[in-house]
Amino acid sequence: MDTREVRIGNRVIGGGNPVLIQSMTNTKTEDVQATVAQIKRLTAAGCEIIRCAVPTMEAAKALGEIKRQIEIPLVADIHFDYKLAIAAMENGADKIRINPGNIGSKERIRAVVDVAKERNIPIRVGVNSGSLEKELVAKYHGVTAEGLVESALDKVHLIEENGYDNLVISIKSSDVMMCVHAHELIAKKTDYPLHVGITEAGTITSGNIKSAIGLGLILNQGIGDTIRVSLTGDPLEEIKSAKLILRTLGLRKGGIEVVSCPTCGRTQIDLIALANRVEDMVADIPLDIKVAVMGCVVNGPGEAREADIGIAGGIGEGLLIKHGEIVQKLPEEELLDALRNELLNWSE
Repeated sequence: MDTREVRIGNRVIGGGNPVLIQSMTNTKTEDVQATVAQIKRLTAAGCEIIRCAVPTMEAAKALGEIKRQIEIPLVADIHFDYKLAIAAMENGADKIRINPGNIGSKERIRAVVDVAKERNIPIRVGVNSGSLEKELVAKYHGVTAEGLVESALDKVHLIEENGYDNLVISIKSSDVMMCVHAHELIAKKTDYPLHVGITEAGTITSGNIKSAIGLGLILNQGIGDTIRVSLTGDPLEEIKSAKLILRTLGLRKGGIEVVSCPTCGRTQIDLIALANRVEDMVADIPLDIKVAVMGCVVNGPGEAREADIGIAGGIGEGLLIKHGEIVQKLPEEELLDALRNELLNWSE
C-alpha cells in the first residue's frame, strides 16, 4: 500500500521503503550500561529501530546518554504522563509512542504535540484491543476490528487538530485474525505508515506462530512499514523471527537460510543439536544462500539438491554436499568446521 514517508532518526519508513525491524529493550532504561549493551546486541542481530520504556523521569533523562552510545533510532514508550513524553523528546528520542487516550486532557496532548512539532519528531499513535474505549466496545458489541480502527483514527485526529501529521499508526490485538482484519480496514482509510505486530503474542513457541501467521497475512497484502515480533523472552529472538518472516515473504534479501529435515528412524546423527549449531554458526556470515542439514546419507544428497550447500549425517560420519553433489565424506566431528570453511570461502 502507498504510505507517506516518515523519518525516524537516520532511518525512513513508508513510501515504499523496506519494512524495518523493531524490538523493545527489557532492561531498566534507567540502567544506561545494561540498556546500551542490550541495544548493541540487538543491532548486531539486525534490529533497525529500538524502543525503550520510559516510566520515570530518570528513564527519560537516561535516553540522552543511551542515544549517544547507539547507532539505531531510539523510540520512547510513554504511558499516562505527558511530562515524560516531553522530557523524552528533550533528551533526544527520535520518536515517541503514545496513546493519546491515556495522556489526558487536550491541553496535555497539545503540549506534547507542540514539542514534537518544534523538533519534527514523529509520534506513533498506538491503540491496543485491551484498552479499547467502553463506548466503542458498546457501539460494536464487543472488541472488534472496526472499533480498533475507529479508536486509532480518533486519536490521529486529536493530533491532526493540533496541526501535526508526522505520524505512525499501530493497532494491535492478541487476537490474530482481528488484528489482520483491522489492518485491512485501516489501510483503506489512511496513508500514514503502519507499525505492525501481534501484541502479547506469548512465549517463543506460541508467539512465533501467532506472529508468523498474523504478520504474514498482513505483510503479504502489501500492508505494513515496520514490524515488531512481540515475544515473552530474550528480545534477540524477536529479531531472528522478524528477519525470517520478512525473508520467507520475499521482503528481505540476505542472510543464510538454514533448512533441515524433521528427523526420523533413519537418523543416525544428533541432527537437532547439529541444526541448531549450524543456525548459530551462520548468523554472522553475510551470504544470501540456502544451507541444508540432513539426517541421513540415504536421502540427504537428494533432499539437499535444492540448497546451495549442505551436510548429511551417518554413523559417526557425514557428507558435505554442494549443489546436490557429494564433495567430501568426513568424520562427524569435522562436519561443522568443514561447512563453515566452505561458507567463509564461498564462491559459486
